[in-house]
Amino acid sequence: MIRTNNISFSYAEYEKTEELDSDDLELIIAARGGALNAYAPYSKFKVGAAIRLASGIIVRGANIENAAFPSGICAERSALSNSISNHPHDKPIALAIAAMTEDDIADDFPSPCGNCRQVIAEEESRIGNKIKIILSGKNKTLIIDGISSLLPLQFNRKNLKFNIP
Repeated sequence: MIRTNNISFSYAEYEKTEELDSDDLELIIAARGGALNAYAPYSKFKVGAAIRLASGIIVRGANIENAAFPSGICAERSALSNSISNHPHDKPIALAIAAMTEDDIADDFPSPCGNCRQVIAEEESRIGNKIKIILSGKNKTLIIDGISSLLPLQFNRKNLKFNIP
């Protein structure tokens, strides 16, 4: 017997950043600041990410391109690496992602690539909590409750044959 199933998810959509709560807005501003620090000479698409830790500390990351593709790193993985390296016991609770073009804030919100989705999923697994994901563009901001909405059938530690504490 064949069964057809559907996967769907809910998200909050904001047309104006002024509608967001102050913590989410602060994180978006930090992500945009991260985008200003990006090194994107090839794509000209600068992405920044900012993570709020449970302590309230905000860490940032930026995409860094490299002529030897795929040696660069995305902003999300840069921010998560910063967080884990410098604050290993302070759990991430929210992640904002923003992008800049050569002229201004990108019109559309950036969405994490597949690699970044997998890394966010691993971090949620490591810390045992969902991470709120905020995707911010000039015209719209989406707030998603955890990576499982963006990566529903994820590969994780449960798929491995050996147990990892």
